[in-house]
Amino acid sequence: MEAFWISLAVIFVAELGDKSQLMAMTFATRFKPWPVLAGITLATAVVHLVSVGLGRLAGDLIPTTAITVIAGIAFLGFAVWTLRGDELTDEESQKAQRTTRSAIIAVTVAFFLAELGDKTMLATITLATQHGWFGTWLGSTVGMVAADALAIAVGRMLGKHLPEKIIRYGAAAAFAIFGVVLLVEPLLA
Repeated sequence: MEAFWISLAVIFVAELGDKSQLMAMTFATRFKPWPVLAGITLATAVVHLVSVGLGRLAGDLIPTTAITVIAGIAFLGFAVWTLRGDELTDEESQKAQRTTRSAIIAVTVAFFLAELGDKTMLATITLATQHGWFGTWLGSTVGMVAADALAIAVGRMLGKHLPEKIIRYGAAAAFAIFGVVLLVEPLLA
């Protein structure tokens, strides 16, 4: 239980103001909250399971530079995709309101890429070197999902008061900024 509570607290605090929390807020302006939360939970559970596994083996086995560059390129792709937008027919729009599968996939992939090599992943690896893997995995996953759920609530409130065009431009800008930051990060290290 100690590993759970320590991991939950550390990761919750580390996630506050992090790029993935901002992503959660952005996704929440475009999709229903439950698919966004489901995608975050799936990606976080997998990344943090890998993290505790690596932490148990050795904390320095992650090729963060390559992962960071791939994630940066992917985020620039997300920015272009978001900016381009999509045109839906009335029938497609009604279907999109009913389905959650594509939102879950989009959020899961984006969060998975964003979290690889991120500070919460590295913090989880570090915690796993000092505490039990299961408690660390569960606590870090719950802590991150809780912090991102907070961002989803804020994103939903903002989304109801902003025009779709502003949301689209803002989301594209956020993805572009994340992409550039991820691409520049290895150069500064």
